[in-house]
Amino acid sequence: MDKIKFATVWLAGCSGCHMSFLDLDEFLFDIAEAVDVVYSPVASDIKDYPDNVDVCLVEGAIANEENLKLLLEVRRKTKFLISFGDCAVTANIPAMRNMLNGSDPVLKRCYLELSDHGGQIPKDPEIVPPLLEKVQPIHHVVEVDLFLPGCPPSAQRIKNAIAPLLKGEKPIMEGREMIKFG
Repeated sequence: MDKIKFATVWLAGCSGCHMSFLDLDEFLFDIAEAVDVVYSPVASDIKDYPDNVDVCLVEGAIANEENLKLLLEVRRKTKFLISFGDCAVTANIPAMRNMLNGSDPVLKRCYLELSDHGGQIPKDPEIVPPLLEKVQPIHHVVEVDLFLPGCPPSAQRIKNAIAPLLKGEKPIMEGREMIKFG
């Protein structure tokens, strides 16, 4: 059997979901036998998202144009997309900036009002990708095949969701141990 083309993506979030993924410990060896990691911020140095990815875990919300562009590409090139963690599922903490009602108030607050001295708003998109007016969870923009909540999801929950996929089966997302937020 061919190995599963596996990817992980990190959008606007803290990386806690990826850290929890690394807590899979010995199960990482089982994953390594069944998958080819074709894209990941923690498991590869590949810069361009490849075609024909079988499974992708997407951590984080959509907060800027860079996140949006990558997510649209990921969805287009991925067969089974998992909304990975509460930021991806609900927009969670990154969406707290939505209370400021737009990107301009966010930039002014961060770079001018909270500056120690001589604050200025960065204009170069290479420094700060242009912010979207509102942070959103990924299912508001693309179709999601599986929701894996948690902040972060525990290693056991991640294992319970991934193990069936390695056998070509869809995980059962039922019960508190699989669907609890936070």
